[in-house]
Amino acid sequence: MLSLASLAALADAHRAELDHPAGPLLIGDRSFDVDTRPVVMGTVNLSRDSTYRESIAVSLASAVRKARVMAAEGADIVDIGAESSTAKAARIDADGQIASIVPVIEQLSADGIAVSVETYEPAVVAAGLAAGACVLNMTGIEHQERMLDLAAQHDATVVLCYASGGNVREVTDVTLDADPIPGLLEHFGQRIELARSRGVERLVIDPGMGFYYGNLTDPMTRARHQTGVLLNGFRLRGLGVPLCNALPHAFDLFEEQFRTAEGFFAMLALLGGTSVLRTHEVAHVRSVVQAMKLLSTDPQG
Repeated sequence: MLSLASLAALADAHRAELDHPAGPLLIGDRSFDVDTRPVVMGTVNLSRDSTYRESIAVSLASAVRKARVMAAEGADIVDIGAESSTAKAARIDADGQIASIVPVIEQLSADGIAVSVETYEPAVVAAGLAAGACVLNMTGIEHQERMLDLAAQHDATVVLCYASGGNVREVTDVTLDADPIPGLLEHFGQRIELARSRGVERLVIDPGMGFYYGNLTDPMTRARHQTGVLLNGFRLRGLGVPLCNALPHAFDLFEEQFRTAEGFFAMLALLGGTSVLRTHEVAHVRSVVQAMKLLSTDPQG
């Protein structure tokens, strides 16, 4: 059971890692003190195969409208993706992704909105960054060096998403019975070193809990595993870069109230040291962030 006792036991077991600072997050010409207030990343999906129907944009105008609303609601970044990461989703080639993504990025960057391009295709990275995106949400490692080089050329921030295959569309399993953090530390430690060797200094890591895994098809098993990773996130901050987590929506837990789920998981993610909250529900998650901040502030100064 999730309880004060279980949280206290987790903190006691890893006390040396508990208060490790994340350091500033640089996005474009802005610097965010994520130890004071986490960054909120809104999500707009250009693929109709997305499992979160409310995030789907059905046209260019729809995508731009949704992103502008998210920015008004408090999103610091808006992540744009053209291919769903769900197992049964249609694959979109690089040309198709570019055709849908670039017009959206151009309009949003002209508005002054910080845009993230989500892809694992180097051609899409090049087009998205040239169109004005300032963040690369990298969901694959097959062409990692090429994508890192492009990010370095544009001085872009890179979110390194966990991927055990060439990209997150290749279905793999996760380790459920053992502590996942040592494996994540090794995975990201190597990739951070590579990224810095290619000239990328603006880095974020994402354990990949928003992606599909072959042994996480049971909804309750998936939700429990996601909860464990979120609460243990502070143990990754010793890598010296901010931590991003995609917030689960756990339909089987929340049913018709599923749109409140990301707020619940945002609270767990914040307790676990997450610096960037990737969400479909910006207004709700932003209010949770604000409430957590106010409740943790000493009124006596």
